[in-house]
Amino acid sequence: MLAYRTMSEGAMLETPLREARAQTDALFQLLAPGAIYDRPIPERHRLVFYLGHLEAFDWNQIGRAGLDLPSFHPEFDKLFEFGIDPPPGQAAQDQPGDWPSVAEIEKYNQRVRARLDAALNHAPPDIVFMALEHRQMHAETFAYLLHQLPYDRKQGLSATPAAGATFRSGEFIDIPPGIATLGQRAGELGWDNEFDLHAEYVPAFAIGKYKVTNGEYLEFVRQGARPPHFWVERDSQWLFHGMFSETPLALDSPVWVTQEEATAYARWRGLEIPTETQFHRAAYCTPQGQERLFPWGNEAPTATHGNFDSHAWDPASVLAHSRGDSAFGVSQLVGNGWEWTATPFAPFAGFRPAPSYLNYSQNFFDGEHFVMKGGSPRTAAGLLRRSFRNWFRPNYPYVYAGFHLVAH
Repeated sequence: MLAYRTMSEGAMLETPLREARAQTDALFQLLAPGAIYDRPIPERHRLVFYLGHLEAFDWNQIGRAGLDLPSFHPEFDKLFEFGIDPPPGQAAQDQPGDWPSVAEIEKYNQRVRARLDAALNHAPPDIVFMALEHRQMHAETFAYLLHQLPYDRKQGLSATPAAGATFRSGEFIDIPPGIATLGQRAGELGWDNEFDLHAEYVPAFAIGKYKVTNGEYLEFVRQGARPPHFWVERDSQWLFHGMFSETPLALDSPVWVTQEEATAYARWRGLEIPTETQFHRAAYCTPQGQERLFPWGNEAPTATHGNFDSHAWDPASVLAHSRGDSAFGVSQLVGNGWEWTATPFAPFAGFRPAPSYLNYSQNFFDGEHFVMKGGSPRTAAGLLRRSFRNWFRPNYPYVYAGFHLVAH
């Protein structure tokens, strides 16, 4: 985890935490009456769990572990403590009536916020950081859940992305052999799986300039491949199942698929998907051998660099945001969809679990989850740092994730 050097640095997290609370509060407002007890993804909790989980996590980490405050509702502290990640087909069997009322949970949430806000300046900054980024990650996770709800179970917003024309680039960019630096320095912001900083040699390879598009993947489907989860066929026309409406499939937008589907497509083309080290080499290195904080340089992320930080709900064209290209000219390695890699999620040398959150990473070092890099339209800007590692099961269809192709 991180080590802040002064309390003033830690206090700077108070405003971002309040802003993250406002964002997650707004997401719950998108639910139609009664939808809070729905379970849109069978392998995940009902939505009501997340209403209590965010505050329970903050309380358990900041209040209990960080400040040693006495619990005022230990039953809720435990009930809402952990999410679930069962293998597909092993959904939970709880019923809506097994959960507390919304009023009870909101009362708990209000009391948690009041007690933490009164003592936040005395909390260990690393724990506050953990709570902030946990909430930002769950804002994206909750977007995946909202996406799976029937449209009549959502309210308040609409979005109609324009259908783009077919785009096939076929352009590959040569990446010379060299060093890629992965991980995070001790004392810097980061989760346990981001440490320790280390360098790896990466042999030469070539990578597609653009993410694989819906139009390109459609050719694979016409050859008999299963269509991606976000596609719907009606009257012999392919549609994209967006957050708030179905629209004609944008053929120039990146295809969002599982890691298994990305790998199968790559093999069909006689190619591969990148490893984690190849991603780093293409995204953060320069032809002169230097390394950057972001593909476009060291400038902080803005909406001009890519489709991220909740500026949009659905994907944009692969031709958008050229200002975010890497030094080698590779497009959208950050934003517009996470990037699947061929690398199983595993610890770096020197891995040490965070003392207050022992099961954040190490429970998933099981060979059944794969590293994802980059970010999606709903990924917070702070999570775009080069060392951040996301991971999912290779057959998990709900995440906003695409891929580039690699050739040797």
